[in-house]
Amino acid sequence: MTPFLCQTCGTQFAPSDAPPPVCPICEDERQYVGWKGQRWLTLAELNASRPMRIEIDHDLSGIGTKPAFAIDQRALVLPTAGPRVLWECVSAVTEEAVEQITRDGPIDLIAISHPHFYGSMVEWAQALGGVPILLHAADREWIMRPSPLIELWEGERKPLSDGVSLIRCGGHFEGSTVLHWLDRARPNGALFPGDALQVVSDRRHVTFMYSYPNYIPLHPDAVRRLSDSIAGCQFEDVFGYTWGRNIIGHGREAVDRSFDRYLAAIGVGEAA
Repeated sequence: MTPFLCQTCGTQFAPSDAPPPVCPICEDERQYVGWKGQRWLTLAELNASRPMRIEIDHDLSGIGTKPAFAIDQRALVLPTAGPRVLWECVSAVTEEAVEQITRDGPIDLIAISHPHFYGSMVEWAQALGGVPILLHAADREWIMRPSPLIELWEGERKPLSDGVSLIRCGGHFEGSTVLHWLDRARPNGALFPGDALQVVSDRRHVTFMYSYPNYIPLHPDAVRRLSDSIAGCQFEDVFGYTWGRNIIGHGREAVDRSFDRYLAAIGVGEAA
């Protein structure tokens, strides 16, 4: 039995004798089936073809692959004043990567923004000693490899410690989640929005899409709801979904400006 990986989105599936017939995540209109059709590979094949990329992204330890694989997200280690959090997940898993990110202390939990970044989350949780994986319950249908390590949370906010919370903002997915970090370890605050608010190439704005690869914009009502969900959050920095795509300094102002810019661009006014 092999837990096959989708080559296009990087999601690991429950162990099976043969590759699954389809990847529901890629068949959804927010993603796409690869141009050469549905293709699969094993974790061993992935690890052999793409070495782990382990380096600092601004001031946080990050892990990914080089060359890029699937959506090319990177996971970040967040050494909060409470739990040490692995934010997001990737598809490749190696002993070296586990050793590197636990050098300064064990990882206490994995939290993931949305289904496109689930990767090999169960494999990672096991490699880290059986830590919990926190996912929003609204996205339960997209879990392709069930595990007792997965903890589904409900509602609009889940505190992880004083100053660190998961916030459901919706939009890209019903359960799309951001992590807000504001404690003594990060006194100016940081926002980790996954794809709910995607940092754009100028690194002075974010944007909002229902589908990024297929260019389906997000409905203005969903954008306003997203704005409301983080209205009370103080943060100086915004860490995007992949390497270097961050807004460092004046992040709160950049996000507020981006809400207004987006709504004005589609002709429906401002966020407030």
